[in-house]
Amino acid sequence: MKMLRSLITTILSAALLLTSTVTFAANWLALPDKPPTPADNPTTPAKVELGKMLFFDPRLSSTGTVSCFSCHNVMEGGDDHRSTSVGVHGQLGGRNAPTVWNAAFLSVQFWDGRAPTLEAQAADPIANPIEMGMKTGLAVDRIKKISGYKPYFDDAFGPDSQVTDVNIAKAIASYERTLITPNSPFDKFVNGDQKALNAQQQRGMQTFADTGCVMCHSGANFSGPALPLGSGFIMRFPTYPNSPYVAQYHLLDDGGKAVQTGKIEDQNMWRVPTLRNLVYTAPYLHNGLVKSLPETVRVMASTQLDKTLTDAQVGDIVAFLQGLTGEFPQQIMPRLPPTPGDMLE
Repeated sequence: MKMLRSLITTILSAALLLTSTVTFAANWLALPDKPPTPADNPTTPAKVELGKMLFFDPRLSSTGTVSCFSCHNVMEGGDDHRSTSVGVHGQLGGRNAPTVWNAAFLSVQFWDGRAPTLEAQAADPIANPIEMGMKTGLAVDRIKKISGYKPYFDDAFGPDSQVTDVNIAKAIASYERTLITPNSPFDKFVNGDQKALNAQQQRGMQTFADTGCVMCHSGANFSGPALPLGSGFIMRFPTYPNSPYVAQYHLLDDGGKAVQTGKIEDQNMWRVPTLRNLVYTAPYLHNGLVKSLPETVRVMASTQLDKTLTDAQVGDIVAFLQGLTGEFPQQIMPRLPPTPGDMLE
């Protein structure tokens, strides 16, 4: 009789697990193998190769010391682990560098959503006086002087192509669209592997949904629903300004989208960030002031949902978020064309 009861318990437990798995599979999305791509910039191997070179090339900055890679380390989490990044002449930016991994699945770029595409995002830091500091036309002039780049532009854009700001941005964006991390334990679980997430991660998955986190962090990238490029999934943060975390972490000091638009309705409106690979991207939030993942979960529950989570709930959600870490494609640093002597005068 004891053995029979044990067998029945095992069968019931398996049935409950299967039921949960089916429910999750119906409501959660695995990361696609390919991101959306604009019609005017189809991804090609030649464009990706050129874009990778430009991404790593510090000569795109006024001082020759800062590259895209400086703030977006693709050999690790795609960011720089600073609260705010360091640009030319040691200047500090105002916001935390978001990861470039899976940025191709975002419908708008930057924390405030001001760039509608990866192409627009790629161009912005080059001209930004704090980040890379290249005045209008200087980046093009610099790359034109490096004759070794010409064959790569020809391969990417055709033999009659020109080195332009637009083509530089298109190439970098094409490379960035290869920076996706599929096949996380979560993705495998959603695709039918019931053992891909352990019991705590499955509890965390349910707690994540029940708490209301999915109201903002939905979709395959956990950054909101899939929208046409440039449309943007923007949400208010913090929603509950009376949370004690708001003052502790200075969450109202930056107006978000309103800084760009000057509109009252855009005050404290932010693009929803991805939750994938969070174990690689501390510190967190737009100002980089929250250093740990458990603390971030507590802050978000309080400021966005007006909820105080137990330590057990926080632990389960963190375990689930750790299951969103995907497979990183190998990155081999490119060999850049040599610097001509007349550039050093």
